[in-house]
Amino acid sequence: MTDAVARAWDRAAEGWATSTPIVRAWLRRATAAMLSEARLKPGARVLDLAAGAGDQTKDIALAVGPTGEVLATDISPKILDFARGRIEAAGLANVRFAVADAEQPVHAEAPFDAVTCRLGLMFCMNPANALAAAFKVLRPGGRFVALVFGDPANNPCITTMMKVARKHRGLTGSVSPYAEGGLFSLAAPGRLASLLMAAGYVEVTAETLAAPFELPDAAAYVAFVRSSGSPIMEVLAPLDAKARESAWREMEEALEPFRGDQGWLGPNELLLASATRPG
Repeated sequence: MTDAVARAWDRAAEGWATSTPIVRAWLRRATAAMLSEARLKPGARVLDLAAGAGDQTKDIALAVGPTGEVLATDISPKILDFARGRIEAAGLANVRFAVADAEQPVHAEAPFDAVTCRLGLMFCMNPANALAAAFKVLRPGGRFVALVFGDPANNPCITTMMKVARKHRGLTGSVSPYAEGGLFSLAAPGRLASLLMAAGYVEVTAETLAAPFELPDAAAYVAFVRSSGSPIMEVLAPLDAKARESAWREMEEALEPFRGDQGWLGPNELLLASATRPG
């Protein structure tokens, strides 16, 4: 399963990296809130799990300064290559990279002052393992912070696209939106907070954040997802090119109602969870 997931994100890596300006604009406020909850200080050591193309890794590196250190990990070697390039281009020398599964502790690297994870934790098949692994490498008093997708009902663009993708694949059976390893696996009310408390964390909080996607039109959103939205890309992957194009066109049509006078605004809700390893 781990190898399959890594290959899937390798396939989405270039699109995700190319889309960094779009993602940065979309997650600007949410990322700032995540870093605020991490309580980063100059000189801090931070583990950035599921770092992706390194957009938030760069922000973390700047926050801890040259005396601090960041270890950026991801299950996809290819996407980490893009992260490494971004960090090198910024002239930052305080970031290291390692291909690693978020569910496996990096014991040799401990302790960390903070562990962060932006839109990666929900893809873990066993998030309890990931939270336990993070707990083990945090120093007493260290902070864990994660952003995941919120209530499916408040993320209609994603749910609409997935519904269309499944229809074109002929997947007509009902599937729980909270299935493990899926986009909304940690969105059920109280689930993430309960997992954090069960792992031993204290000062556990979870708050919803509105993170609307602002783009010129629905076509721009579909273009983003079809190049970097791995879960939907993987649903459509077995189809031939013509069938995939038909699905993407239907998604674009279904998302047109979110167009307004000022452009296209796709509703999106995230969940920001934070916690502390007790001293």
